[in-house]
Amino acid sequence: MLLPFLAGSCGHREEKIVSGRFIDSVISHYAVAPITRDNIKEMRFWASRINPALPGFVDESRYAGGLAMDFRFFGEIDSLKKADSILQKVDLDFNHKEASADLALMTHCLTEHRFMEADSLLLRAKSLGLRPQESLTASFDVDFELGRYSTAQIELNSLRSPDDYGYFFRRSKMDHLKGSLDSAIRDMQKAADLADGNAFLKGVALANAGDLFIHSGNLAEASKAYMTCLRLNSSDVHSLMGLGWIALVHDGNDSLAERIFRVAALRNNLPDPMFRLAQSRDSVLAMTSALSFSQKAVDIRYGRMYNKYLIQLYTGILHDPARAESMAKDELNNRATPQTYAWYAWALFANGKKQDAYDVFEQHVSGQPLEGLELYWMGKMMKGLDKGYNAQAFFKAAYETRYDLGPAIEADIEKESGN
Repeated sequence: MLLPFLAGSCGHREEKIVSGRFIDSVISHYAVAPITRDNIKEMRFWASRINPALPGFVDESRYAGGLAMDFRFFGEIDSLKKADSILQKVDLDFNHKEASADLALMTHCLTEHRFMEADSLLLRAKSLGLRPQESLTASFDVDFELGRYSTAQIELNSLRSPDDYGYFFRRSKMDHLKGSLDSAIRDMQKAADLADGNAFLKGVALANAGDLFIHSGNLAEASKAYMTCLRLNSSDVHSLMGLGWIALVHDGNDSLAERIFRVAALRNNLPDPMFRLAQSRDSVLAMTSALSFSQKAVDIRYGRMYNKYLIQLYTGILHDPARAESMAKDELNNRATPQTYAWYAWALFANGKKQDAYDVFEQHVSGQPLEGLELYWMGKMMKGLDKGYNAQAFFKAAYETRYDLGPAIEADIEKESGN
């Protein structure tokens, strides 16, 4: 969901990409996708078979799986929490002897950004016995999120296959981390080709390819990917918001972008559309949306899922750097990676702790791969520390991913770097 996102003066002279007519069609012809309807039927079926007086494994596990999919389709966090509760009970009823229950709980922990807990569950599942493919894929997912990239690369090499969706999906993530963006896009497109008629998996891969195209600056191809996803599934909110983002940052069509994000907010219960609206050029809309997002995203049910976005808002439009510092420090207990250390360094700097911020940067961030937002933050920090040459290097790198960052940040980078 929570998935990776130019609106400068030059961008506005370019031909607009997002078709209002297409958006009108998507909105007016909206229907719950067949895969979504099928999932609802499946949930009802498995729920009807559950007998509280006679604990089982298959019925409960299948129902929990349906609830997890309901979260993916509609952003119903309570569905995911209910799935967690069911699986935890299954795990307890079977005396912690079912590896598949631990494995399912592990995937939920990754979704909920409970990475250390995911690591513990994986270790327990492995001790109970997993098939080699299961063990490798799950290990890659956990190690990658925890920043254990060398180990994740070894696991990925062991997974190597010319015709496996999961291998190419994961290889795309690793290539992206290494900065091989063209390869990452090809990998994700290959995964989509290998979806074997599974509309859900194909849509997930194509939407991720769209995100990568935005990152690379090829917004026309990103738009094509998102439009294909919406033709597969008119209720694909991620792709709908992707088009909204292009309308905002490239086309400068703020009214269309706002319309898209508001429709997305009606169709999905996650706070993501409000975060996108918080990037608006309309200062009043940006502020009200930032407040709305922050109020919802701090809900304990979301855990740490939105920490990065909250840190961005607290060190920006919401002006609460102390809260950002506390949140960034807490995130390090969840996953200590170059990216999260960059969040912490930026939050410290924003909160007036310049030397502490620079110490964190020197020890944990310098020379490490970073995404666009972190590059921008490090540029602002270096400028504030009177390290102008370093600042310009970071601004130059961040500008390469300006389409990810929103109109205000792009304009600031252009001012700071003279682009």
